[in-house]
Amino acid sequence: MNPSEEILDVVDEHDDVVGQAPRGEVYARGLRHRCTFVRVRDAGGRIFVHRRTATKLVYPSLYDMFVGGVVGAGESYDAAALREAQEELGVSGLPQPEFLTKFLYEGADGQSWWSAVYEVRCTVPVDPQAEEVAWHAFLTDEELARRTGGGGDGDGDGWEWVPDGLAAYELLARR
Repeated sequence: MNPSEEILDVVDEHDDVVGQAPRGEVYARGLRHRCTFVRVRDAGGRIFVHRRTATKLVYPSLYDMFVGGVVGAGESYDAAALREAQEELGVSGLPQPEFLTKFLYEGADGQSWWSAVYEVRCTVPVDPQAEEVAWHAFLTDEELARRTGGGGDGDGDGWEWVPDGLAAYELLARR
């Protein structure tokens, strides 16, 4: 299926479902929907970081410190977090990601989505999905902090970060 045809739940400011629409329409009309963010740590505690492919519908070619994506119509956040993590990392048998927090992301571009943030430990070698991931590495917390610039502008050491992932990263840093 073409990703723009995937059916998503449209939600209100309280995260209650108010309708459904294809992903392409959701993005084009700026309809609020649901997403998951999964921070992945390897056996040594380093964080999976990747650069999104140029063909992504949202934030192409930007760096991200989370894997994840949209929650399908009728799908739970928990199910979407596990599905997305396994798909993007190219692994199977991951434990259920641990829920950390949820927040309403409202971007400067008018986009808005409810964002459930998780963490999971991946102790097996990853084989990231080529359609999603153009480059990847595992970075220590210190390396990631340096790469994000620490100033909240999303541009550290020349790395431009997805704004929603950066918002989730900063939210977790304040916890």
